[in-house]
Amino acid sequence: MKSIIVRAAIFAAAACAVQAHAAGAPAAGAPAAESGRWITESGNLEIDIAPCGEALCGTVVRVIANRSMSRPGTDMQAADGRSAIGMQVLSGFMPSGNGEWKGQIYNREDGQTYDCLIELLAPGQLKVRAYKGLPLFGKTQVWRRTSEVPGEPQ
Repeated sequence: MKSIIVRAAIFAAAACAVQAHAAGAPAAGAPAAESGRWITESGNLEIDIAPCGEALCGTVVRVIANRSMSRPGTDMQAADGRSAIGMQVLSGFMPSGNGEWKGQIYNREDGQTYDCLIELLAPGQLKVRAYKGLPLFGKTQVWRRTSEVPGEPQ
């Protein structure tokens, strides 16, 4: 009886490991490929994506520019008076399967938090899709690793 319980426990642990790997989770102790520093598509911010507990989060580490995304050619007016530096704009990203991570993204310009999917397209490109309700009704950006941005320190 004891050997059956031990075998069942080993099988359950192996099944969990296979399921986590299939969902795109990094191996225990290994950083997610999405971790690192990224420049937003607008070129406004540098975001550091790193583990926060069991999830991935993204924090603003540098403000590069202040261009509006909704009104091209004008300066962006933040919806709140908080400093961008240190602001967590990505939160709660967990593997959701097929190499995607699901969490939330905060938009400083409109003060709204949106559901979001991120996916590594290539080593230097991160697809970021913010949406309300269904991903079909969202907007996609492509962020670049800081090492991929011409003129950026490496």
